[in-house]
Amino acid sequence: MKRLFASSALALLLAACAPPEDETTPAEGATPAPTETPSSDAETDSALLMPLPDGTTSEITEADLRARLSTLADDTFEGRGPGSEAGEAAADWIAAEMERIGLTPAVDGSWYQTVGMVNQFVDEGLSGLTISSAPDADPLIMRQEAVYWTKRQEELDLSFEDSEVIFIGYGAVAPEYDWNDYEGFDPKGKTVVMLVNDPGYATQDPDLFNGNAMTYYGRWTYKFEEAARQGVDAAIVIHETEPASYGWDVVRNSWTGAQADLVRKNGGADRAIMEGWVTKDTAVRLFEEAGLDFETLKKAAEKPGFEPVPMGDLKASGRIVQTVEKAESRNVIGMIEGTETPDEYMLYTAHWDHLGNAATPDDPNFTFASEDLIYNGAVDNATGSSALLEIAEKMKAEAPARSVLFAAVTLEESGLLGSAYMAENPIVPHNQIVAGINMDGALPIGRTKDMVVVGYGASELETILEEVLEGQDRVVKPDPMPQNGSFYRSDHISYAKKGVPMLYADGGDDMIEGGRAAGQAAGRDYTANRYHKPQDEYSPDWNMAGMVEDVTALFEVGFQIAQSDDWPTWFEGNEFKAIREADLATRTDSE
Repeated sequence: MKRLFASSALALLLAACAPPEDETTPAEGATPAPTETPSSDAETDSALLMPLPDGTTSEITEADLRARLSTLADDTFEGRGPGSEAGEAAADWIAAEMERIGLTPAVDGSWYQTVGMVNQFVDEGLSGLTISSAPDADPLIMRQEAVYWTKRQEELDLSFEDSEVIFIGYGAVAPEYDWNDYEGFDPKGKTVVMLVNDPGYATQDPDLFNGNAMTYYGRWTYKFEEAARQGVDAAIVIHETEPASYGWDVVRNSWTGAQADLVRKNGGADRAIMEGWVTKDTAVRLFEEAGLDFETLKKAAEKPGFEPVPMGDLKASGRIVQTVEKAESRNVIGMIEGTETPDEYMLYTAHWDHLGNAATPDDPNFTFASEDLIYNGAVDNATGSSALLEIAEKMKAEAPARSVLFAAVTLEESGLLGSAYMAENPIVPHNQIVAGINMDGALPIGRTKDMVVVGYGASELETILEEVLEGQDRVVKPDPMPQNGSFYRSDHISYAKKGVPMLYADGGDDMIEGGRAAGQAAGRDYTANRYHKPQDEYSPDWNMAGMVEDVTALFEVGFQIAQSDDWPTWFEGNEFKAIREADLATRTDSE
């Protein structure tokens, strides 16, 4: 990778990362534990805050985007793991960039909104999950057959034994769709096994849930939350690549190693003892052992009125031995004060974090030089963070009428936790935020004829984007894969839930050179070979021309809003419209 940092910074990191005595490949994982409390001042960690070598301009340019992107994706930040020393240095670098380009600290005079978090490390040698009818059965093989964890934060050794195993269909309780997979069934103390996504996707019936487009009920986050509300011992989701929209390697890489979470008021005591995934092959085998046919029951679960099915004589026993370390991460938030209506805000968001290292310097298997263990997250999401800074620098030069907030949030990869914290602990009231734009994971595939709007048909922000793209001789395209549930998988949703109209637009797939076939092939290649893998690295060979156009378009949308008196709203029938209207109704006449 291209390195833009002083040799002293690299020497500092390499000294802490001495090679091990053997060359055993370390376990894959995510965020490393912090070695010390991260700094809260952009003036510290100066060795890791070297300025960009050639500076930047107030225009949105390829050179500026490359400089910022390659910096954030550099090995020096060790995959930008929240709470880690190297990861939090990336937050410091972003704050330093915000200061350099003239933004104002937005959090009571600080660049940082501190987010209390924990890192939970499952001891894989002492932990295990067994699902079988045989009392002496071997545990499922971690990473190969199953992945599991706990959200309980105050217990270091948790277990359950001989829990009855129930196939619960999709694990959804959706009153608006007249659907309840738990109806008439008491799941307390049991282990539930469920399908990913939702029945609408499975049937492609437009009248069932939201048809091909995933609803929130299809998200793994919801399924574990609902299972916890039902009082289960363990909740297990069956992985299938198509309905999940990613392969087993993403599950293995994302849910092993340190698992970050917000500090929970009750220590997570209301969550299941164990949450996890099993591969489809493992599930099929377990169904066969129970005398059941997986495909038959999967088909039955698609129909209203499906009732939970006991899985024969299968019993589940599990144990999690874990280390829990409290830490702090930070949202980095800067602003431009409006020249005319400073109490009205346009919001831009992008997450700065990624998955960190596959091992820590204290791990005897750790090796820095001979193995690529760093999840650099160049596309996901050094691209969005770089775009955030590019737009901020140009917006500053334009002196907008309304104020503009720029939030580089943390802990997105752990479940949108940083943006959720910011939305729950707002630095300005939600009814003073006119609208927002989120940027996450732009593919550098060159110029396209379109931009994709995730969650298309949501708000008037799309109309503004259409007008801007018309000036670029381009068009808006609805999300071509709504079944992936991307609208619920990035930080804009945290503010949408509070009623704030949010736009999540990404680069298109109808390439100027190669058309839609080439663009879709590039997307599939990234998902299969780089998404949530160490291979997501910056390359100087990237074609950034399309990214420049996209970032320019998103600047123009935000700038138009910042210059106007209009308040874009959700379209009629949108699930967030009533929340917004009720919130705006609380504004005083003086506002």
